[in-house]
Amino acid sequence: MARPGLILKLSCPDQPGIVAKIASYVAGHRGNLIEFAQFTDKLSLRFFARLEIESGELDVDPEDFIEGFGTLGRSMKAQWHFRRLPYKMRTAVLVTKTDHCLNEVLWRAEIGEMPVEITSIIGNRDTCRPIAERAGIPFHLVEMDGDDKQAGFAKIRKILAEEDVELAVLARFMQIIPDDFCRDFAGRLINIHHSFLPAFIGANPYRQAYERGVKLIGATCHYVTADLDAGPIIEQEVERVQHFHAPQDLVRLGRNCERIALAKGIRYHVHDRTIIDGHRAIVFPD
Repeated sequence: MARPGLILKLSCPDQPGIVAKIASYVAGHRGNLIEFAQFTDKLSLRFFARLEIESGELDVDPEDFIEGFGTLGRSMKAQWHFRRLPYKMRTAVLVTKTDHCLNEVLWRAEIGEMPVEITSIIGNRDTCRPIAERAGIPFHLVEMDGDDKQAGFAKIRKILAEEDVELAVLARFMQIIPDDFCRDFAGRLINIHHSFLPAFIGANPYRQAYERGVKLIGATCHYVTADLDAGPIIEQEVERVQHFHAPQDLVRLGRNCERIALAKGIRYHVHDRTIIDGHRAIVFPD
């Protein structure tokens, strides 16, 4: 959105007239609704919505518009969140050795496809430092081997706090995230998993996939929770595997899935197109 605007995300118990009430509130203050995506879960009887509103012609200050919505939101027993537009989300990228996901994020940020400001790249190996240096982005090496793991995560916490990071992306960061870290960054920590979950556990997942003769491989972008690789799924990508594909072909296909799934997942998150609902994520794709 080039003009000044607002994004509204909302969830509430399903009830008659929700769309009309929200639209009337926006129109009543001369706001221009340019997107209204909605979904009603028939099982939980909950309503979810994402709105984009042009705010340049509002008859009140945007902050007053946001505050005034509270009366309507509370009457619907809703949970809601506004974001002012335009904006860039302060984002840190965590890596180990593999760089294809990192490069994908940097490229898409450079061409303006996702509104992020990469504050730094954090690695538990030095492998990706040259990429950060070429991009002009600070690189932090955090030792995490053996007894350094707890101190390493404490250092990462400090970096994220000092850089006022809103989103941390695990771009093939090969460390298990502690439970307290997951809780403190709930909804702000995104991971890419090298499998169309459920996964092949352990080392060499593509070798395992090859030996099992899989017909589809893929990747899963999800929010990180204390339950390993079981957080709300944002996006998944798959590729068809043929009988002539060798393990190195599966790696190639899998990396492509990882890049695409992670890029889409970040894009949906930073554009406020996701609403976490328990163990799943409601996604309004663009």
